[in-house]
Amino acid sequence: MASSGKKKTTMAKLMRESRLRERRLDKQARKDARKRNPAHLEEEPGDTLDEFTPAESPDLVAAQSVPAGPLGIDR
Repeated sequence: MASSGKKKTTMAKLMRESRLRERRLDKQARKDARKRNPAHLEEEPGDTLDEFTPAESPDLVAAQSVPAGPLGIDR
């Protein structure tokens, strides 16, 4: 039996509840995606790597050739 009385829920509350439901669905979708492809992230290297291997990296080579500071302490 539907009541003909005044609506008690404001539009603001309805919108908050709608956003909350949407955030929960998005979060669950991300969680499910992580469960489906956990090895995917481990297999692919990140964008920070370039054509140099770690041993050939110019920064690493330069750091290895820097002489030690006074008393043999590295910089």
